[in-house]
Amino acid sequence: MLTSTREVETKMSEVRAFTIDGFYKFVSEGKIMAAKCSACGATMLPPKPVCTKCYSKDLIWVAVPNKGNLLTYTVIHVAPKQFEAQAPYSIGIVKLGQGLQLLGMIRGVEPSQIKIGMELAVDFEKTSNKTPQEADQWPQWTRYYFKPA
Repeated sequence: MLTSTREVETKMSEVRAFTIDGFYKFVSEGKIMAAKCSACGATMLPPKPVCTKCYSKDLIWVAVPNKGNLLTYTVIHVAPKQFEAQAPYSIGIVKLGQGLQLLGMIRGVEPSQIKIGMELAVDFEKTSNKTPQEADQWPQWTRYYFKPA
């Protein structure tokens, strides 16, 4: 018997809370997912446990397109300790569709070549720490980033 999309989405929301941890569990599977309110249709990225428009808790997980256009960006030259080795690096906000925007690191392109409006795609990277101290300092979720599409 085939299962409807609604049933699959409902089962997924029972298993994964609408939190940043739930979001990153999908990222570890190579997916960008948002929370969608069944009451008013608002979509939240990153997800939240309550709709920010109507305060409903009737939410489902929905897939987000993995390509979008760069809205704005900045280049980080003085980085936090966890990212010092990567400096300088670029971070931008990408519009992924359905009005959803996501902040993330931009890789695979020199900062001088980045242009507002350029098409970027989401990619994923597993994390690995070298010491137990580092594991205590920063979450060990799989990371997403943007690269030229």
